[in-house]
Amino acid sequence: MKIAFVGKGGSGKTTLSSLFIRHLAATGAPVIAIDADINQHLGPALGLDEAQAAALPALGERLPLIKEYLRGTNPRIASATEMIKTTPPGAGSRLLRVREDNPVYDACARPVELDGDIVRLMVTGPFTDADLGVACYHSKTGAVELCLNHLVDGPREYVVVDMTAGSDSFASGMFTRFDITFLVAEPTRKGVSVYRQYKEYARDFGVVLKVVGNKVQGQDDLDFLRAEVGDDLLVTIGHSDWVRALEKGRPPRFALLEDVNRHALRRLRTAVDATYDLRDQERYTQQMVHFHLKNARSWGNERTGADLAAQIDPSFVLGESAVTAAGV
Repeated sequence: MKIAFVGKGGSGKTTLSSLFIRHLAATGAPVIAIDADINQHLGPALGLDEAQAAALPALGERLPLIKEYLRGTNPRIASATEMIKTTPPGAGSRLLRVREDNPVYDACARPVELDGDIVRLMVTGPFTDADLGVACYHSKTGAVELCLNHLVDGPREYVVVDMTAGSDSFASGMFTRFDITFLVAEPTRKGVSVYRQYKEYARDFGVVLKVVGNKVQGQDDLDFLRAEVGDDLLVTIGHSDWVRALEKGRPPRFALLEDVNRHALRRLRTAVDATYDLRDQERYTQQMVHFHLKNARSWGNERTGADLAAQIDPSFVLGESAVTAAGV
């Protein structure tokens, strides 16, 4: 199951995504955690110190390796240099699985221990001084999109992505790559404005969107969110001494998280698992193709010197049935 956490800067989306990752790991579920926000905070939220977080390998810096591996023997892709972030898989492509070991995970993922449980953590990498004035940070998150396009996950396998803040998520087609999107909203006008914008942009793409109210301090805050987002409000999170200790760098054992917040995390997982039977792999693949053609026309063909529309395999549908066909 692929899950995105989005929200405006400062809404608490990274904290909540890290709590959900811990919750999943504590149940023994296999988890890949991805920090796709250019402000790299997921590692520290999962308990890494500054040096450990800085040492994480950046997906954006290993894009050639990722492309070469995923290309496999796909005859529609002449070389890895002709792959862009939206290049879809086809017959001969290599697909990623959550539980497997492969060269992409070896190069780009690191195990993170959470009270005895292990998750794989991958990060886009921070915006560096060399990028200032010459690079777009979306080029870094493109590695995440390419991996998601080639990832086949099953029930009770989880890929949790901490997305970039606000509506920047719509700068690519990555917002359609998820089974469910949790939008973290504070009970403020700015908090719900991001929700309205996200819902409007995602309306035509079948995105399953649920709101997690954060920093809710009383009935008035709850009533405000209910009035503004209606049935999309799934659950609310209030003050947490456990989270405050985490933010000070001294997290207690996760088992000591407050019962009310543990219940909220169980509600999130129930919502995630319920979306598995709603999967439409043909639509998922068609959306992948839609954004690939859009990128090819607007910049990809010119940049690569190739007709990227030719990379599309019309008979390929990403899913469990594609695993054998794709050579995994």
